[in-house]
Amino acid sequence: MRYIALLMLLFSMSGLHSQTYEVGVFAGGANTIGDVGRTNYILPSDIALGGVFKWNKSKRYAWRASLMYGQFTADDNKSSSTARQQRGYVVDNHILEGSVGLEFNFVDYNLHKLGPAFTPYLYTGVTYFRYDYEYFNGGVLQEINQKDGSFAVPITAGIKYRINQFLIFGAEIGARYTFTDNLDASNPQGSNYEEFQFGNIFSDDWYVFSGLTLTYTFGRKPCMDCFE
Repeated sequence: MRYIALLMLLFSMSGLHSQTYEVGVFAGGANTIGDVGRTNYILPSDIALGGVFKWNKSKRYAWRASLMYGQFTADDNKSSSTARQQRGYVVDNHILEGSVGLEFNFVDYNLHKLGPAFTPYLYTGVTYFRYDYEYFNGGVLQEINQKDGSFAVPITAGIKYRINQFLIFGAEIGARYTFTDNLDASNPQGSNYEEFQFGNIFSDDWYVFSGLTLTYTFGRKPCMDCFE
């Protein structure tokens, strides 16, 4: 506890000069868009949690890295499609992702001056994620205790507002266009699995994390002209 208190004190002392970095948490929900379940773009079915780090390089952009975990349930019985309701497939999956990229602010966002700071923002970059590898056989989900990995392109829109000198509150919706079509167990790969493929095998899956962020700012101003 003494070390934690000392670390917080150092962060606070550095924050008296200016804030360059942010570290914090994300909490919200997750859903998928694929060949099983609902087709709503934003309708979380389960939780999503994670951590976020930002390096504010200027008033207009920040480098960002995050590590997030989410889980979702795709349920045909909750779909608006009659064909999916009659099929009745249900699949659960778990996603662990790491992402790095650039966050762009729509208006000047200066953390090196006292007073409120607010801006909408967009984030994109590259994401790598791990997920459960599953497939359906005779309408029964086969959970084989195996993981697979793939890349995705994150497309995130959000808003952020500085509550006080050290805390920033945000809300965001982040869709990930993946390079796999098997998040919903509809398109397992390999010669042994071709008979278990269904749906649109030419359209890859999406998943969405939507929720709130709370970050703590610290660090010195990197240069005299960056934020003036």
